[in-house]
Amino acid sequence: MIGAIAGDIVGSVYEWHNIKSKDFPFFTEKCFFTDDSVLTIALADTLLTDTPYVENLKKFYRWYPDAGYGGSFRKWVQSSQSAPYNSWGNGAAMRISPVGYAFDDLQTVLRKAEEFTAVTHNHPEGIKGGQSTAAAIFLARTCKTKEEIRHYIESQFGYDLSLHVDEIRLTYTYDESSQGTVPQALRAFLDSTDFADAIRNAISLGGDSDTLACITGGIAQAFYGSVPTWIQEKVYSILDERLRAITQQFVARYC
Repeated sequence: MIGAIAGDIVGSVYEWHNIKSKDFPFFTEKCFFTDDSVLTIALADTLLTDTPYVENLKKFYRWYPDAGYGGSFRKWVQSSQSAPYNSWGNGAAMRISPVGYAFDDLQTVLRKAEEFTAVTHNHPEGIKGGQSTAAAIFLARTCKTKEEIRHYIESQFGYDLSLHVDEIRLTYTYDESSQGTVPQALRAFLDSTDFADAIRNAISLGGDSDTLACITGGIAQAFYGSVPTWIQEKVYSILDERLRAITQQFVARYC
């Protein structure tokens, strides 16, 4: 899942300053981790400790209240209620990558992805985004080809993955919906040549850059087998001690 966190951190400085080019510094002094990383690591901690995910979401929010959460999530997490709020946003897909690594068969991955998505994003599009992202990671880490991954996602979830990333970039704009983020992030992975290129593809689309790159990064890590050492080292230097320790524990156990 460190690939997802890396994508979030690299994309953090471009979310509100979109670029339409792959030619940009991979890390700058202004890069930071956002809610994408915080909630991804909260899920990793749930898988490591069996702490209920709703409990972890609220606890991690209290620890990192200024990480850039969406309005609906912020309202939910600050309330005393725990019922989901029928979101179709991209917030569940951005945090789901640990599920794709932690389970050893596709049906369990799909079931767990729905379970952890639906605690907030119980709209069908929200669940589809979480499941498709986790499934792509599972398929990638179990040595499926890009064409096999594309065929499964299109046939199982109905996403149109036909446009090359260069075509998407021309007209793509900011979109916080699951259905307007996940297919584009998947295509950024499909058209990549290595991990770093996948992140560059995702960010170059513009839009919700950190979330696009977070989703793409989780899949790209699984497919290419690892995240380059220099990227991992930079990510760990940006995470604080708590988030770094949980990430390292998860990576050691599941990646």
